[in-house]
Amino acid sequence: MRGGYLEIPKGWERVSADGPGPFVTSEVLRRPDGTEVRWRSRAHRKGHAGGHPSSHASPGTKPASRADREPTWWRPRRRNWWMSVLFALGSLCFTVAALAAQWASVSRPGIGVTFFVGSLLFTSAAYLQYSETVNVERGVGSRARHARWRPASWEPRRIDWLAAAVQLIGTIFFNLSTFAAMKHGLDTRQVNTRVWGPDALGSICFLLSSELAYAEVCHRWICLKLRSLSWRIVMLNLLGSLAFGAAAIASLLEPASGEPLSARLANGGTAVGGLCFLVAALALMAEAASEEHAAPVELSAPLTPSG
Repeated sequence: MRGGYLEIPKGWERVSADGPGPFVTSEVLRRPDGTEVRWRSRAHRKGHAGGHPSSHASPGTKPASRADREPTWWRPRRRNWWMSVLFALGSLCFTVAALAAQWASVSRPGIGVTFFVGSLLFTSAAYLQYSETVNVERGVGSRARHARWRPASWEPRRIDWLAAAVQLIGTIFFNLSTFAAMKHGLDTRQVNTRVWGPDALGSICFLLSSELAYAEVCHRWICLKLRSLSWRIVMLNLLGSLAFGAAAIASLLEPASGEPLSARLANGGTAVGGLCFLVAALALMAEAASEEHAAPVELSAPLTPSG
């Protein structure tokens, strides 16, 4: 039977595993007493990302009382809170800069700097997300433990690791693109090579990363889970990536005129994509708080007695 990165305690059994293609995003585990629990990769990662002791409780531990919980929107001691804030600020920069480029009488240097700052915020948040996947706890129950922090890893068989790594690469392409866009005196060929090229590659990375994250939540390549906050978050990110992709295509300069294929579509797509990413980033705070207060694994119905 295939299995994910999860290390199970002695006496536990793997009953089944599920996920898109070769990836494992959900497992049913059987305890020594015969009861079954369901593990989900995203819930496990988000529930253990804050670094608070209550996040590492064993299955069956009562969730923290409401009085002991930190506010959902103000959790500066949590890594995932900073990740959400940085993603939100980066998204806001891209949205504001795109709207300014379309309608406001703002100097081009100011718009370029705003895009570049937004890309740096994206990269900072993306690395925190990558670090979250690299350093996720590998065990449940008695095997759950704090491991030594690692800056990087190579785990391409994990869908969440791939999604985070590809997104981080995409943000670096946006760093290159937005930095080059601030330079003056570039001709059409140079703009298409130094600005549009990295921008297009970054958009492709974002789209691929968003689909991988979407599949992790779905446990298959496509699904509809309107009541799931996690599903709504990854869906918003997927829509934002599609909008960024449309904007990248529209921003290609025509060799004859030196003008973009559609400046309005390029600015509009960037603004829409930024808004989608902004809402998703804010929703990440609520998701993280919810998962941290929940049990690491869920009881699977029906319960199966041993023997």
